[in-house]
Amino acid sequence: MLRLLSVNFGGLIKHKTLLSLKFSTSSVMAKSKFEYVRNFELDDKCLRNCYIVVRLDGRNFHKFSDQHNFIKPNDDRALGLMSRSARSVMEDLEDITIAYGQSDEFSFVFKRSTTWFKRRASKLMTHVTSQFSSSFVFYWKEYFGEQPLLYPPSFDGRVVLYPTNRNLKDYLSWRQADCHINNLYNTTFWTLVQKGGLTTTQAEERLNGTQAADKNEILFSEFSINYNNESSFHKKGTTLIWEKVTETATKQIKQPDEGESEVTVTRTRKKVTSHSCDIIGDQFWEEHADILESDQC
Repeated sequence: MLRLLSVNFGGLIKHKTLLSLKFSTSSVMAKSKFEYVRNFELDDKCLRNCYIVVRLDGRNFHKFSDQHNFIKPNDDRALGLMSRSARSVMEDLEDITIAYGQSDEFSFVFKRSTTWFKRRASKLMTHVTSQFSSSFVFYWKEYFGEQPLLYPPSFDGRVVLYPTNRNLKDYLSWRQADCHINNLYNTTFWTLVQKGGLTTTQAEERLNGTQAADKNEILFSEFSINYNNESSFHKKGTTLIWEKVTETATKQIKQPDEGESEVTVTRTRKKVTSHSCDIIGDQFWEEHADILESDQC
């Protein structure tokens, strides 16, 4: 058929016809009798007009922290590395408006209007998880120096949808309340072990059934520790948001007949910033009103 066309048509037309046939043939060749298996793929597109939250949790991190000699109750190196890895995710996916992390977990909130990966839950979750995990390994030395990474860390992920601003704020409040509860327990537990001389089993038995007031009393009356004075970084967790920041830099500029001169350059750009503050109350949300989108669909 190609030979017949070359006889019946002129040069330019022949070239275009052959090119057309070439693409048509490739298109046909791209299909096969096996292509039906694509029908088994699930349509996992997230519901519209909902915030998409991807939450990551460290897998077997109790074992990981023990084998890498994490400082108890809080290792600022590990917490800093978690925050750095989360920032890497946000810088890669700019539709993440806010992220919150504590201990070995981080939650990433995609704005409700996002169209990243066509809102496919599996794509969003796997991309966030892989970017975070690889960043954790990549930046390890920046926080742990020459301490070797003994084996690859792993994180699991899940996707949850929240339809309203109140739902989303309550979710983040839940995670920060969990941070406070866990940190108070861990602070008291490890104080009993490290300063009180108890074994881990004895400390666990001592704290069994205690309330927050009881733990505060143990810290204050027995060890002169006022929990209110503990670092907000440990009590509140880490909140990452996009903010406009003004940066000033000095540059050397060559000018004709005048040599080099210093010029101060100021620019404003959006940057991921870190905060250890209360996000349960209204003040944070009033100061950063651009994080949330209108509930009006």
